[in-house]
Amino acid sequence: MTPLPDLLPITPFTRPVRGGVALPGSKSITNRALVLAALSDGTITLHGALFSRDTQIMGDALRILGFNITTDEPARTLTITGRGGRIPAGRASLHVGNAGTAARFLTALLCLREAGRYDLDSDEAMRRRPIGSLLEALRSQGTTASGPSFPFTIQTTGLPGGIVELDASESSQLLSALLMIAPLARTPLTVRLHGGTVSRPFVDMTMRMMEQFGQPPVTVSDGSVFAVPNGTPYHLSVPEYAIEGDATAASYFGALAIITRGELEIAGLRLDAGALQGDAGFFRLLESRGMLHPSGRQVTAGSARRGFTADFNSISDTFLSLAAIAPLLEGPTRITGIAHTRRQETDRVTGVARELRKLGQQVVETEDSIEIHPRPLISGVEIDTYHDHRFAMSFAILGCHDLHGNGRPWLALRDPACCAKTYPDFFDVLAALHRASH
Repeated sequence: MTPLPDLLPITPFTRPVRGGVALPGSKSITNRALVLAALSDGTITLHGALFSRDTQIMGDALRILGFNITTDEPARTLTITGRGGRIPAGRASLHVGNAGTAARFLTALLCLREAGRYDLDSDEAMRRRPIGSLLEALRSQGTTASGPSFPFTIQTTGLPGGIVELDASESSQLLSALLMIAPLARTPLTVRLHGGTVSRPFVDMTMRMMEQFGQPPVTVSDGSVFAVPNGTPYHLSVPEYAIEGDATAASYFGALAIITRGELEIAGLRLDAGALQGDAGFFRLLESRGMLHPSGRQVTAGSARRGFTADFNSISDTFLSLAAIAPLLEGPTRITGIAHTRRQETDRVTGVARELRKLGQQVVETEDSIEIHPRPLISGVEIDTYHDHRFAMSFAILGCHDLHGNGRPWLALRDPACCAKTYPDFFDVLAALHRASH
């Protein structure tokens, strides 16, 4: 991976993008698979795993808790020996950085331990992200927690089961965290949601992966009551598990094909009905608007380049992929269903509005939406990324547009290395695509 400067000018594509890219493993699947493998019996190897800041945080925490994990980064494998639902270490101090999956999944995981005591801390940004309602739900199961957000100390007693009330309206990870530990409660556990949940496809991903790791299906009633049977241990029928390529990362390359009017082969992209990731819906949405033509792993730009209105609640991790290139579309683009993204790595709605205005765009922002009216782009702008990987990668794609028709950079990114959270070599891959297309 090439070291990145603090300020990175983006070199435009002067020709349509051509060639291929191999996606990194999905962060969402990798971190769920690490938890489920740790809860299983036996040794399991994860193939195609993501090696990034977030997955390293999860792996390091599991090691501190006494799980044996070996890594082979060139082969993209993680091998973990499960402990059949037991947490080996009864005392530990964990730091979850700004990794939402690690923060929520580990907090819930620890509560399986009887007579445990754990100190948890995070980066400053994570201290502002939602976890309080998960702690309240765990308190109802006998856990004590010293505060409503990081840092806090929890004392755990195992899970008695029964009915748990949860507000997951700010993050689907809160619900996924509870669902994954629920089969190991002493009696069946039922989660009742208040206020619904966002990004529901990620909850569906969790439940499908639980089934892949040997659990009977969760019974869902009215979309808000999740009844989880207990007594069945986690067990994988074969000692290997394949991680899908990251569909959210694929969205950047789909956007690149659109703005350069090119085509790409995206290895690891799954758009079939059996795929786990809801963010594949980004490609179906743009296909329905005539902007992309996906066929298997091949993605080709369509002839349409008109802005449109769409609800991104279920695919909210990809909304920046569209918002960043909206200045290049004809007419306004309106993205709704994104209020919850205000409490992710940063306030993504306000942040993208601010950066687009710096670029000369007319932006209308509401609590739950953003509307972008294209105006002539301003050159020489330095884009702030807010330590948010998705800002870095999305605006990098906009910078690939040949604004002046001479191939010279007109946009630069501050702190491009923040993409290490989920895609450490993104800019190396982008540079390789540039070379292959010119």
